[in-house]
Parts: sequence; C-alpha cells; structure tokens
Amino acid sequence: MDEYDTPTEIAVETENAPAIVTPPATKKRESTSTVGRGKALTYGGVLDRNVYQDEFATLRLGDSLDWYDTWETPTVIVSDGAYGVLGFEGDTSDHTGMPEWYEPHVKAWASKATPATTLWFWNSEIGWAAVHPVLEKYGFRYQNANIWNKTKAHIAGNVNTAKIRRFPVVTEVCVQYVFEARIEGLLLKEWLLKEWKRTGLPAKEANTACGVADVAVRKYLDQGHLWYFPPVEMMMKMVAWANEKGRPDGRPYFSIDGKRPVTAEQWAGMRTYFSCPHGVTNVWERPPLKGPERVKTEGSSGRAVHLNQKPLDLMRYCIEASSQPGQVIWEPFGGLFSASYAATEVPGLERKAFSCEIDETYFHFGTRRFIERASQPRLHL
Repeated sequence: MDEYDTPTEIAVETENAPAIVTPPATKKRESTSTVGRGKALTYGGVLDRNVYQDEFATLRLGDSLDWYDTWETPTVIVSDGAYGVLGFEGDTSDHTGMPEWYEPHVKAWASKATPATTLWFWNSEIGWAAVHPVLEKYGFRYQNANIWNKTKAHIAGNVNTAKIRRFPVVTEVCVQYVFEARIEGLLLKEWLLKEWKRTGLPAKEANTACGVADVAVRKYLDQGHLWYFPPVEMMMKMVAWANEKGRPDGRPYFSIDGKRPVTAEQWAGMRTYFSCPHGVTNVWERPPLKGPERVKTEGSSGRAVHLNQKPLDLMRYCIEASSQPGQVIWEPFGGLFSASYAATEVPGLERKAFSCEIDETYFHFGTRRFIERASQPRLHL
C-alpha cells in the first residue's frame, strides 16, 4: 500500500473467514524526500493480513497518522522513525527535512498525550537536534539524552577516516521527554503560585502548611529553575491549608474543575512515572544486535531483515522505567515492532501496545515474531 494514498481495502485472514479492515480515509500527503536507497531485502510473498491483533498488541500495516485516533491514551510513546538517511521508503534525504516529516505525528501525539505521558525519541544526534524545536512546540519537555554506545563492533574497523574526515560514529540517542502539564493554560509552577496568591495568605505560610522550614516557598512556589513538583503528601497539606484558612470568597483553591479541590490521585496524574534500576546510567553500552534475537529470513543462511533493529533490553529500559503493567505503549513507526514486542511479550512488562508499519517487508517479519512466540521459549532479559 502506498503510504501517501487514501488507504484501500485489504483482505485479512481471520479465525473464521476472510475479513476486510479499512482504515479511515485521509487526504493524500506529499513525500518530503526523494528516496533512492535500497532496503536490506524485500519480502516477495503475498501478505495474508494487514493487521495482527491479540490480547495485548494491535499492529497494523499502514500509516500511524490514519490510526492515532483509534488508539488508547498512551502512557509511553517510543518513536523510532525517520533519521534523515534515506533508510526506508519515505525517509528524508538529510536532517533538514525531518521537522516537516515529524510535525504531523508530533501534533497527533500531543492531542492524545496526558501529563503522565513519556516520549522516548530515538535518532541520530543531528536528527534529534533538528526535531527538538517541533517537540517543544507541541508541549513535550526535554528530560534527558541517553546514549546507545554500540562499541567498536559496530564498525568492525571498516571505516576510511581519511575520507569521511571525522571520528567513526558508533552511537545513537534515545531522548526522554515528558508532556508538559498545564492547568488553565498555565505551567504547574505558575498555577501553584497563582492559586496561593488567591488565598490572600503570605507566601511563607506555605511553609507552615507543609511543616517545613522553607522548602515550600523555595521550591514549590518558585518560578525559576529551582521549582520542584510538590510530592502528593505536601500538595495535599497545601490544598487543605489554603481551603481552610484562605479567603472564603475564593474557595475552592487548587481546583482543576472549579468545583472541588484537586485530589491526591489527580495531582499524582500531573507527573510522569519514572523508576530507574540501581546502577543504570544514561550511557547504554550494548554491541549491535546479533544471535537469536536478530530477525532474519528463513533458512540457515538467513539475512538480517532490518539494518538497525533495536535490542529488546534497551526497549525494556524505556518501557519499564516510565510505565507500569497494564498501561499503554505507542510505537508509531513499528519497523520490526521491537517496542511492542518488549511491551507485550517480555515477562514482567505486560503492557498494551499499538503500532503501525508502512513497509510490507518489515510488517511481515515483525508480526511473525508475535505469531511464532507460542512455539518458542519466552525471552528473559
């Protein structure tokens, strides 16, 4: 299926009888690049499905822009799309076309994201730099850049440095963003200070409310870089104090709906979940993927299907650190669906995954991982 045309009906093989899955009609989109680079291989068979679905995963052949509206609200988005290297049909020729390529996707992500949503943006250093302003424009706030160091095994000594005139590149970045929480159009730190001022109470009384010497004023009501998200316990103390001792005519204070004060559950939802295992840093030393996890064509001399397949353990880092079992993972650019596979098939993760892939070859081999999983030992990472 041409990714830029209005989708056509494709036969899907189901348990009982053939079925048709038709994505919503969309306007034809123009490509931002001229693609002239071949893939590692092309699947020559006839696809027997354009969707794979089980209890936890929904994987489609097609453009994710056509399906975002049907996906459940994401707790985590794992983006591994265009790198600006003509790596797949529709990729841009260099980083300059990437902001245009990503913007409709980022806009769609923002429309479905919540303050509990974390975005993991995989790319090259220059690719990420090019797209960063677009991510900020739509409310994604930078948290941290993580480096995948593929080590010297990535180049195997086959680099003519005199010709390329730079040090050989053996890294990628996986950049963590959170979706900026706002109330009444204000950043949380702005809203907190506005609400406290509405009470008519002096700022220093926030310290009394929280039972601290100066933390409330110095961190929770600060408007600069020292601002700190009030923990739920402290926030509830401020809320109770404000509504008991603040001006009666202004109540309720710290209310999201204007009817009742914010609850502990609501306040906790204003921040993303994050839990980092002890000893893990932002530099991920991991050789290029090989062995049984590498997806290859059939046969003893099978070829690697994807030149840049992501390791499941790195996907697990991202997903496990920023979500909990039962929550929803988006993988807009599926490839071999590594994030979706990690989210739904790696023991202990047990998330729900939604993903699309525009390339028939990747879709075939990517969904085959799920189809064959029942006959293989489960992966323990």
